[in-house]
Amino acid sequence: MPTFPAHIPPDLLERPFADLDDRGFNALAIELFQLHATRNPVYRGFLHGLRTEPTTVKEVADIPFLPISAFKNHRVLLDGLDPTSHFTSSGTTGANTSVHHVPWPGSYERSFLTSFMATYGDPREWRIIALLPSYLEREGSSLVYMTQRLIEATGDPLSGTYLYKYDDVAALLRRSQEEGRRTMLIGVTFALLDLAEQHPQPLPDLVIVETGGMKGRRPEIVRAELHRILKQAFEVPAIHSEYGMTELLSQAWSTGEGRYTCPPWMRVVIRDANDPFAMQKPGRTGGINVIDLANSASCPFIATQDLGRAFPDGSFEVLGRFDHSDLRGCNLLMEA
Repeated sequence: MPTFPAHIPPDLLERPFADLDDRGFNALAIELFQLHATRNPVYRGFLHGLRTEPTTVKEVADIPFLPISAFKNHRVLLDGLDPTSHFTSSGTTGANTSVHHVPWPGSYERSFLTSFMATYGDPREWRIIALLPSYLEREGSSLVYMTQRLIEATGDPLSGTYLYKYDDVAALLRRSQEEGRRTMLIGVTFALLDLAEQHPQPLPDLVIVETGGMKGRRPEIVRAELHRILKQAFEVPAIHSEYGMTELLSQAWSTGEGRYTCPPWMRVVIRDANDPFAMQKPGRTGGINVIDLANSASCPFIATQDLGRAFPDGSFEVLGRFDHSDLRGCNLLMEA
């Protein structure tokens, strides 16, 4: 067990993963807000700039969300913590990338393993094949960290990461289909399109999970067109998606049609595109704000640069990015 400074509750790692109802989620969010408002220098400075007095914030709806760009130039972390891991955003050549300082990587592992199992079941039931070029060619990718741990959890000797070995991947996918082996292909967008062009084949039982990202290798296309191409190439009924980013320790998953579902400790709210402190009603388009209670060490309240809309059941869609926001990380696809 990690040791905690006196100002950090010793059960901080466990509580986000408890069986949280709405009341419990809101109570923990307010508690974490007060902790970060007083003990996180970057978030405290952000609130000071807004002239927000922390004691006046009583409801989750009143919590200000830290702009995600803060991770580019600041060490976003509670006082008294030393990070043991550092996740970095991919960015484009010469871009100023984000750094997420993570003192408890076990929280990240618990987050993605729990949300994966809730969506897809035990990893041991799967063969997982990853096509993540560009991510594998640099250090510090949280996506690679997650994927490699999931691959290890399968216990399947043929699970693995394949850089540009499209021929090998195509042969393995065909073998898995013939064997009736439950198989997931998780990949960055441009690599999935390369595979679809070079090795189209009927794989109706394959689960394809796209993580977004052309990485400058191809022109950006709308998500609906990407899904159409992949479904046609591999004759699958749907394309799945994963929504995550360097600055968060939680992910949302979509099992088709680009509709994402959050784990119980993560919620998405939509802000007005022109007024960052006004929230949108369900079904309206705006900026995506994320409450990630697993992000208890850095900042649980993040204003992303993604555009989307949320729905009354808590699910959400990603519709693109704000103009002039950096091209980086995952989910750079645009919706029509």
